[in-house]
Amino acid sequence: MFHVFQYQPLRLITQNSLSSMCLKLMLSRPVAFAQIWKSWFSSHSLLGKKNIILMGPPGAGKTTTGRIVGQKLDCPVIDIDDDVLETAWNMSVSEKLQDVGYEEFLEEEGKALLKFSASGSVISLSGSNPMHAAGMQHIKKNGIVVYLDVPTTVIMSRLKSKQMDRIVGLSPGISLKDVLQFRKQFYKRWFDIRVLCGGDVAAEVVAEKVLDAVKRYQDSELETFISTRSSRSGKSKEEDSNKLYFSDVVIQGLALDGGLFVPERGLPKFTAEEWRGLIEATYVERAQVILERCIHPADIPASKLAEIIETTYGENFNCSKVAPVRHLAGNQFLLELFHGPTASFKDFALQLMPHLFAYCIPRSCNYLILVATSGDTGSAVLDGFSRLHNTDKQRIALVNFFPEDGVSPIQKSQMIGCQKENAWSVGVKSDFDFCQTAIKQIFTNSDFTGFLTVEYGTALAAANSINWARLLPQIVYHASAYLDLVHQGIISFGSPVDICIPTGNFGNMLAAFYAKMMGIPIRKCICASNENNVLTEFIRTGVYDLRGRKLISSFSPAVDILKSSNLERYLHLIANEDGQLVTQLFNQLENQGHFQLQKDLLGKLQQDLVAGWCSNEDCLAAIHSVYSTTGYILDTHTAVAKVVADRLQDRTCPIIISSTAHYSKFAPAILRALRIAEINQNPLSQLHLLSSYSALPPIHWGLLETLKRTGNGDHRVCAADMSVLMSHIETLIQNHFM
Repeated sequence: MFHVFQYQPLRLITQNSLSSMCLKLMLSRPVAFAQIWKSWFSSHSLLGKKNIILMGPPGAGKTTTGRIVGQKLDCPVIDIDDDVLETAWNMSVSEKLQDVGYEEFLEEEGKALLKFSASGSVISLSGSNPMHAAGMQHIKKNGIVVYLDVPTTVIMSRLKSKQMDRIVGLSPGISLKDVLQFRKQFYKRWFDIRVLCGGDVAAEVVAEKVLDAVKRYQDSELETFISTRSSRSGKSKEEDSNKLYFSDVVIQGLALDGGLFVPERGLPKFTAEEWRGLIEATYVERAQVILERCIHPADIPASKLAEIIETTYGENFNCSKVAPVRHLAGNQFLLELFHGPTASFKDFALQLMPHLFAYCIPRSCNYLILVATSGDTGSAVLDGFSRLHNTDKQRIALVNFFPEDGVSPIQKSQMIGCQKENAWSVGVKSDFDFCQTAIKQIFTNSDFTGFLTVEYGTALAAANSINWARLLPQIVYHASAYLDLVHQGIISFGSPVDICIPTGNFGNMLAAFYAKMMGIPIRKCICASNENNVLTEFIRTGVYDLRGRKLISSFSPAVDILKSSNLERYLHLIANEDGQLVTQLFNQLENQGHFQLQKDLLGKLQQDLVAGWCSNEDCLAAIHSVYSTTGYILDTHTAVAKVVADRLQDRTCPIIISSTAHYSKFAPAILRALRIAEINQNPLSQLHLLSSYSALPPIHWGLLETLKRTGNGDHRVCAADMSVLMSHIETLIQNHFM
């Protein structure tokens, strides 16, 4: 037996008695009627027969929060410690723990949970309940588990002030911090939704957050996606009924009207208190919290998402901090984004995205991923999809198109070396813009895609930064970089920073802007271009003009891009989601080679973005200068950003420069910058020469391994012709899936 704590429960109302009761209340006490109806509606629609189960460490405020939530819903409130355990044992929890010891206590506590049942209630678990698997499986069957996630430092402070002496697992030689850290793995295993609770947040506020989180959990209809080229006002009933969710846009990649997918209601916003709660967190923990808010659990449950994130960033990166921030000089800091297996920032998305994709797709269809790359994406996407489980590799394959003569020798060797049984590289005798445009045209060619589906049971999907699942992981590292500066004491939370990013397709820059929208205090986003400076001119003038422009090969090939695809998402945002305007602009760009922004939109853009560009000569000079003064070697893309940051920053706040690739990927240019007279053309020899400099950071671990594997590896090469590309795609499908 257990005692039920209940706040004035509403009596059961039958449908027959409801109308007469409503009439009397409406006539005599309209306010009371409104309150009772709101209470009846909210408790019955939110809970039904389900329980809200509050879980978290001791001191998280589960009991107090549970009582407030129960009062708001007019439903039973049950505290497992007070109402179940102590009643069943006829002694206090602390006495029981002292009597039987740690291991036996967990077993006894679990048995009590297995005998317990309730419905339509708010239940506050003990801090140790989640450590008993069978008990949690039992209670979770009829409930929504809400994890009250409170920073460890806050919990330790609370427990110290309360002088709590009944912490399961606390013993001589084991600190309270160790106990709390150990328990996190169990909380992560069981929760359905997470509520961030900072140190100074009132219980009333936490209760409201719990209710909001439960409503979100139960209503995935709110988190739909639209195309940047769709018109809200002109949506037909058919379009409105065909709602698209996260799992849909991950699979589809590109909208049928040629636009890019964006969340219909925008991105979630974090409070300053919630961000502060992540200052002490690891990169993996920050990623879990941020991505849980962006991906509805109906698409990917929180426990599965946590498993994917831990695999991605816990196993595949060679730096424990994953994306460390390093002081360079003065007020400049480097965000090192090259510690993944293929040595570029693309690994952050492309180690994660294949697992998201594999989870979301239906099991009844095969998928071929199409990718266009200007360099780093190729090896990253090949490596990422090759790490899928064997069963997933049998139904998911990938083909990577890259400009045959438009990437560095090491990048090319990487793309050849990263080919696996389900992932291939095809060199195209053209530039990146052709490859990217060709893929877009293939996706919108319904005759061809329909033929592949009917004939081979195979659908096409995209893994370029046009895919929404590519952008989300990039938001995390921009937010994490800011939190690291706060953690290091460089700034206090709320102080602004500038961000400078070598920019080509605008995805990385857009992710930084999204982090700003979600509450990270970024002041200016600085776009750094090389001599292919169309984007810089656009930001300065509002005119996007490709007429007469030819792509220039540079030492920073990943930003050798003239058409910045993700710019469309940004323009859609600042144009108040005017899909008709976006359609007009990009149709004009496609047909006439240019477009111009209205003055008001240009004004909005220039409040967010500034831009500059850097020549090849200045790029090499920056590499030499930084190495001479600090012993640190910048890659060619980071050097472009460094040059632009030097020119445009006003030095009133820190500036974070995104170091998007490891310098060893561009060895010939680096050796030239370091003024080495004779350069061996063999990529492996170049890396061995660079390693003799004992510079910071050292030669990338994964790159050496890949180049050693490459040997005389082969790859396909084709002409810049749409029909030839489609023929290659069909052949690859036949070879892999048939």
